[in-house]
Parts: sequence; structure tokens; C-alpha cells
Amino acid sequence: MSLPTPYWEDPAAGLALYHGDMRDILPALKLQADCIVTDPPYAETSLAWDRWPDGWPTLAASAASSMWCFGSMRMFLGRASEFAGWKLSQDIVWEKHNGSGFQNDRFKRVHENALHWYRGNWRDQYRDVPTTMDATARAVRRKRRPPHMGEIDTSLYLSEDGGPRLMRSVLQVRSMHGRAIHPTEKPLGILDPLIRYACPPSGLVLDPFAGSGSTLDAARQTGRRAVGIERHEPYAEAAARRLSALTLPV
Repeated sequence: MSLPTPYWEDPAAGLALYHGDMRDILPALKLQADCIVTDPPYAETSLAWDRWPDGWPTLAASAASSMWCFGSMRMFLGRASEFAGWKLSQDIVWEKHNGSGFQNDRFKRVHENALHWYRGNWRDQYRDVPTTMDATARAVRRKRRPPHMGEIDTSLYLSEDGGPRLMRSVLQVRSMHGRAIHPTEKPLGILDPLIRYACPPSGLVLDPFAGSGSTLDAARQTGRRAVGIERHEPYAEAAARRLSALTLPV
């Protein structure tokens, strides 16, 4: 069986975009990625493209053992059985400057979740511990671990007085409101730390729901390779134009 033909590619940068259903394209590619970073359709609206591809988390597990997946709590709880083959390591909250108001009798929703899933042993997963550089020199009061936390393996992160601090799990990044190519387009600022965390430099990032190509764009800018798959051709075309504009002649 021959490999699918890329809809667009930049071999020099290690980028490739495929048009089609990920359930058809991904098995044919037979690739092994370092991590998946994706924003699947949540199936929470009546929009034609917002349809959940049944079984995709299981299929994604054949291509990577580490995955950041955006989604609402409604989506993750409703589709919990489809993530049964994955283990949850952590979650981050993307706080946006604007929100969606589908109902007028609930809190205004100004955030989205991204959950990090993995397979196998945690010690075998690549992770680059995220830190901030805004710390100031100061005396740090050391605290003993609370008894209820039990025995926890030594962290990869070594804290130094006045040195970098761990990045917080709530990340404030402006949404693409008014500038988006795709209705649910993610800004590079929220994708960058997730890619750096889970994919080594020069490694391969996979996005089975590429949309306007934001993940591929962010991967390239962080020195990673990337493969994207997009089912809807208007968005695949828009992603190809976007990524072509980033390609400079040698």
C-alpha cells in the first residue's frame, strides 16, 4: 500500500499536511511521533465540521505515547470510555481574554482545558519541565511534604532560591478572536509551552485535526517537525497558504 500524498509539504522544515479523515490517513502513514498536540471537534454545536470522529483516541495511541488534547469537561466526561487506553498526567487551563456565552443562566466561560495523556511508564515519557524567568532573588522557606501526599518520586525540577519557578497550570493567552482563520483556532502562545514540554527539539509533533495549521506553525517555530491531518479542504487549503507564507526561499 502506497503512502498518502501530502496536500502540502515543506521537506526542509520537516512539515507535511494531509487532507482527509484521520481515521483513514493515520493508519496509512504508519508514523511514530514524539507527541500529539490536537484540538478535536467537541461535537457541541450544530456546525457541519463539529462532529466527533468515533474511536480516534484509540487510533492516536498507535502513533504516539504522549498527547496534549484540548477539550471541554463535557467532552472529556462524555467520551471518557474512548480515552480508556490512556493515563492522565495533568491538565492546564487556558484563560482567554474573551468568552463564549451560549447560556445566560451560567457563569461566562472564559477558558478551555488541555489534558496531557500518556501510555506506558511515566519515567519513559519525554518532558521538559516548564519554568518561568520572572523570579526575583529572595529567601525561600522550605516546607516539608504533607503526610497525605505519600511517597512521591524525585522531580526533574530542581528549585533554586531566586531562580526560575515552575510555570503555573493556568495560562493567560489572548484568543484569536477577530484574527482566526478557523473558528476554534488556538494561538501560538498556548501551543508553544505544550509542544516544548512533550516533544524534544527536532522531534515530531502530530496533529490529527490540524484546522488552520496552528500546531504545525508552532512546532516549526520551536524547532520541531510536524505532521498535520485536516478533513475539511477549505481549512486544509487555508493552512497550506499559511504555512507556505512561513517558508523562506533558500
